[in-house]
Amino acid sequence: MHHVEKVPDVVFKTRVRDESVEGPNPFRWQDRTTQEIFGGKRVVVFSLPGAFTPTCSSTHLPRYEELYDEIKAQGVDEVICLSVNDAFVMFQWGKHQGAKNVFLLPDGNGEFTRKMGMLVDKSNLGFGMRSWRYSMVVNDGNIEKLFVEPGYSDNCPTDPFEVSDADTMLNYLKSAK
Repeated sequence: MHHVEKVPDVVFKTRVRDESVEGPNPFRWQDRTTQEIFGGKRVVVFSLPGAFTPTCSSTHLPRYEELYDEIKAQGVDEVICLSVNDAFVMFQWGKHQGAKNVFLLPDGNGEFTRKMGMLVDKSNLGFGMRSWRYSMVVNDGNIEKLFVEPGYSDNCPTDPFEVSDADTMLNYLKSAK
């Protein structure tokens, strides 16, 4: 498993609210590049296997949402949740979760995740290719710190959740000051 030093250069296909769009669904597609998202900023990213899945919904996302202000207070500009899901799924999940602070970033084609070396096969669950669970601090595109769950493998029967959690991240940020 190789670790990259910089976040990969990709274009994310996102949906953004646009009041000028007619009808009941005022959203349009917007491409967002790695440079736009990470350039000149210190960003916390946590990546998970899937929207609406149990651990992601019960603890992973809610705790980052809960500790958002504390994380920001450690010199972080944005907190991003990444998953290999399409923009529509990520939007509905965010709404369902009541996520107001964490930015949900869809890696629909898994390109960012693949280039991060974090793409795994979860065909045993009927998921296809998804992201391994990890978190990181990205400083102007450079990976300052990476927490990867143990046991990285295809068709892993378990879903480790020990080090990519919000509390571990907050402790790191406090100690790094």
